Amino acid sequence: SRKRLSALEEFSELGDGFKVAMRDLDIRGAGNLLGGEQSGFISDIGFDMYHKILDEAVTDLKENEFKDLFESETDLKPFINDTIIETDLEILIPEDYVKNITERLSIYTQLDNIKSKAELTIFKQSIQDRFGQIPPTVTNLFKTVKLRWLSIDLGFEKLVLKNGRMRCYFPPKGNDAYYQSAAFSQVIGYVQQHPKSYQLKEIKDKLMLVMADITTIDQAVVQLDNIWLSFQKQ
Repeated sequence: SRKRLSALEEFSELGDGFKVAMRDLDIRGAGNLLGGEQSGFISDIGFDMYHKILDEAVTDLKENEFKDLFESETDLKPFINDTIIETDLEILIPEDYVKNITERLSIYTQLDNIKSKAELTIFKQSIQDRFGQIPPTVTNLFKTVKLRWLSIDLGFEKLVLKNGRMRCYFPPKGNDAYYQSAAFSQVIGYVQQHPKSYQLKEIKDKLMLVMADITTIDQAVVQLDNIWLSFQKQ
């Protein structure tokens, strides 16, 4: 966090967003668009990214070094800030659908910033209006946004959907606030009620929820949505 704040201080002129992003990549390393890490092939970063990096750095300081001063704020936040999603399914914007790479990256960035179903619906319609009928891989991309939201709400720090199986990773064991929360209790209660569909496993001190026969994003969304709806009814 200190290194990133120093980068913001060094590159403080309007339009220096690209330099800030490159420094941030150097500090954090490259990552993926669907997870918590910054993508390594973004070639055009502007003022929005400048503020995003700043917000992340400030949030990190609030939750760690100055936690006591902002205790009332952190109590209202989700247990995790983001969920990393890994999958072997095609979830992307094809080059033959959006030919301009800058446009494609812009769409990924805008998707990352959408926070509600209403916004997502409007954005999806705007993409169809601009580029034509939405192909299946892009439809999967939109559905993955919903999957990511559900994973965050349920407290999963990572979701892996590969080889027809979905593994949802819980936060590290040291996260006492989460493991003592109603959200975790509800997940466990739901799993106990549906033992044939869900399994809890622990591998190398990593607790995960495993679901078999999940071959599409739709099926993954339905499974997590069922758990979330059961929690909302309580």
